[in-house]
Amino acid sequence: DTHRASVRNNREERRVIRLRRRRMGNLAKGASSLVGSPALVAAMLSFTIAQICKVFTHYHTHGKVDWGRLVGSGGMPSSHTALVVGLTTAIGLKDALDSSIFALCLVFSLVVMYDATGVRLHAGRQAEVLNQLIVELPRDHPLTDSRPLRDSLGHTPVQVAVGALLGMVVGYAHFNMWLISQGVDL
Repeated sequence: DTHRASVRNNREERRVIRLRRRRMGNLAKGASSLVGSPALVAAMLSFTIAQICKVFTHYHTHGKVDWGRLVGSGGMPSSHTALVVGLTTAIGLKDALDSSIFALCLVFSLVVMYDATGVRLHAGRQAEVLNQLIVELPRDHPLTDSRPLRDSLGHTPVQVAVGALLGMVVGYAHFNMWLISQGVDL
């Protein structure tokens, strides 16, 4: 009975050592292992697609192309939400929905989405009010020369929902493409 337990422990120790060596091997690969990470690539793709979409949604709502939307925050869809949900989706598919890393990513995603529709949205709305107050000040007031505050900081719930949907779709699609590249039949 103790012999079986000892054999089991030795097997488990060898398995853990193999896993550690495999992980260290991936660290030694450097940038190529980062590019090969389905979670990281899904997250970055989701973010990039969301930022590109902002140019088109801005054109649709305002009638003019604004290339600054490629790097700006705020607007439709939420690129930060797309980023974290793309990451969470790929990790959930790769490491399972009951893994600790998926739970961590899910909580992180919820915090980012809450922040986008809460604190950042309201900070942007306050900036709008402050900018309007500055415009209405007398010309000789010292604040009339101040730069306007950025008012496109946060997102509406719809913008966050669209970002989340985009992140899920891109995360799912990229993970399946990664599986195919690994020789797994779908």
